[in-house]
Amino acid sequence: MLHTGLCDLLGINYPILQGGMAWVATGELAAAVSAAGGLGIIGAGNAPPEAVHQEIRKVRERTDRPFGVNVYYMSPYVEELIELVCAEKVPVVTTGAGNPGKHLPKLKAAGVKVIPVVASVALAKRLERLGVDALIAEGMECGGHIGEIATMPLVPQIVDAVHIPVIAAGGIADGRGLAAALALGAAGVQMGTRFICSEECTVHPNYKEAVLKAGDRDAVVTGMPGHYVRVLKNKLTRQFEELAARGASWEEMDRLGTGKLRAAVIEGDVVYGSLMAGQSAALVREIKPAAAIIAEVVAEAEAIISHLGKLVR
Repeated sequence: MLHTGLCDLLGINYPILQGGMAWVATGELAAAVSAAGGLGIIGAGNAPPEAVHQEIRKVRERTDRPFGVNVYYMSPYVEELIELVCAEKVPVVTTGAGNPGKHLPKLKAAGVKVIPVVASVALAKRLERLGVDALIAEGMECGGHIGEIATMPLVPQIVDAVHIPVIAAGGIADGRGLAAALALGAAGVQMGTRFICSEECTVHPNYKEAVLKAGDRDAVVTGMPGHYVRVLKNKLTRQFEELAARGASWEEMDRLGTGKLRAAVIEGDVVYGSLMAGQSAALVREIKPAAAIIAEVVAEAEAIISHLGKLVR
């Protein structure tokens, strides 16, 4: 069975994390991934603590396996969310869009493992010094907010720079991606876009259908420097392009984007909604239970690793 040190660290069967996507990664999805042997993660996004608490309860009603909560550091509720995950003794917290350093003592005291998402070597080294448990090295192929370095060069650089487990993310949707990540030195992978098309994901069917129909050039980047976001192209992305072309301010961009992710996820607006998805969307071809996705990814990775071993004589 495919097993890495990450499995031991997190108490999971397979080295697969589900991305903590805002509005998308609900308790239903997180519970299904965790029950299947991976690490399901609730996406807190900008949700208030009481809403996140409800998602935590959903997970615990469905499974006793480890799970996580993603804390988005641009949320107005960061302090309250840290208090919540500590009080609830959530096993794992992943973080994005900020440095969790000031909260590490509190999280550690509560027994919470902390795994930040990073997009550069410098930040990875700084967070290791602060005492995080592992790192998610996320390349610009991912959906949502992106960095500037692709997964293939980013992961081995971070692996070489730190002494804690590194999880590869960005552009990974199948066993080939998992096998490649392990070859780069990662201890596991995080997949987001692939789990949008799981049966347990509660997003609107239109959103799932948009991912299934996506081609290799459909996941595009919109926004402004420092705030780039990867989404599936539609009329909303064309509006962003028009704003960028005339040098619109961040405030104008922000007004255009406000509420658009909810419109896509909840209302199924695939024309003017924000369809956050990574470049791996073109690899997603069917909707399956989360357990079937994980089993398929692991089996394919094991077969590839076994085959590659036979090439060495």
